[in-house]
Amino acid sequence: MATAKTAGAVTGREGALEAFRAEGCSEPRPWGNGPGDTYGWHAHDHHKVLFCLEGSITFHTRDGELPLQAGDRLDLEPGIEHAATVGPDGCSCVEVSR
Repeated sequence: MATAKTAGAVTGREGALEAFRAEGCSEPRPWGNGPGDTYGWHAHDHHKVLFCLEGSITFHTRDGELPLQAGDRLDLEPGIEHAATVGPDGCSCVEVSR
């Protein structure tokens, strides 16, 4: 799995935190952005697991677009180049490295 989206994976922050605990992930890091904010192309040296908790954000990969809404999960393997654009209502997310 290089990149995977799981729609409706959790309901709310507690559901995301429970999933992280069950998988033995690192300490969760919450973050959020305003409408239309962007992240330029970059990659990480770790497996990134992210849940969108509120709003929406679209991740751009060399293989296509991955739009996330509240409850959706994104897994990115190390080294996967990606960028992101926050949706019209902003977003609130929580992520870990694995």
